[in-house]
Amino acid sequence: MQSAFKKAFFAAALAALAAPAFSQGTTPAPEVEQRKENQQDRIANGVRSGQLTAGETANLEKKESALNKKEENRMEKRDDGNLTAADKTRLTRQQNRLSNQIYRDKHNGLAQNTNPKTEVGQRQRNQQERIARGVKSGQLTPSETAHLERRETAINKEVKNDRAANSGTLTPAERRQVNRQEKRTSNAIYRKKHNGRTQ
Repeated sequence: MQSAFKKAFFAAALAALAAPAFSQGTTPAPEVEQRKENQQDRIANGVRSGQLTAGETANLEKKESALNKKEENRMEKRDDGNLTAADKTRLTRQQNRLSNQIYRDKHNGLAQNTNPKTEVGQRQRNQQERIARGVKSGQLTPSETAHLERRETAINKEVKNDRAANSGTLTPAERRQVNRQEKRTSNAIYRKKHNGRTQ
C-alpha cells in the first residue's frame, strides 16, 4: 500500500514539475502581436507626418513583411502553432532592429512634402494619407504597403526627374502621365484595402 502511495506521489510530483516546462516554451505570444501593431502604428504616423518618405516606408514594410513571414514559418513548424521562448527572443531582437530603423528613418532629415502647392503634389500627399490610414487600421499588410510605396517611390522619382529637366515644372503631358500613374496606384490602394487581408 505504501509503495502504491509513493508511486502515485512521485508521478504527481513529476507531472507538476513537467507542466511548467512544457507550457513555458509554447505559450501564445500576445506581446509579439502587440509589438507588430505598435511598429505598424509608428510607420503609419511617420507616413502621415511626412517623416517617412515612400522609399523609406517601402523598405521598412518589406522588412516587416519578411519578419512576419519568418514568424509564421516558425509557428507552422510547431504542432500547436505557438512560439517557443527562443523564438520570442529572436523575434524581439529582430523587432528591436526594425524599431531602431524606424527611428533612424523618421529622424534622418528626409521628408515627404506634407503641404504641397501643386496638383500633382497634393495627389501624392493624398495617396500617402490613404496608405497611412490603411496601415494604421490594419487593412494593408506590410507586403501590400511595401508594394504600394514602391509604386509611389517610382512616381516621385519620375516627377523629380521631369521637373529637373524642365526648370522645376511639369509639362501638361507629364502631368497627365503622372495623374494616370497615380490613378492606377489609387485603384491599387482601394483594392488592397478591401481584399480581406489584414495585418
